[in-house]
Amino acid sequence: MSADWFFIKKSYLCGNKIIGPISESDFLDRIESGEIKQNTKISSATKTHGQWISLSEINNSLERFFRKKHKKND
Repeated sequence: MSADWFFIKKSYLCGNKIIGPISESDFLDRIESGEIKQNTKISSATKTHGQWISLSEINNSLERFFRKKHKKND
């Protein structure tokens, strides 16, 4: 099952901008690349029930995902 994710991108000139919807795979790629950081506010209708939370609040489950992903690639 795929979730549509949104995140808030901070900009000095334009203030905050909501980016999305993006696919779950795109969301995970942006985390891995560092575009979405621990203090970035994220939201998904299915995963966070539409609530805006900090990425660090779901960090433990994401760390498990990336560990499994990197083990498969080794």
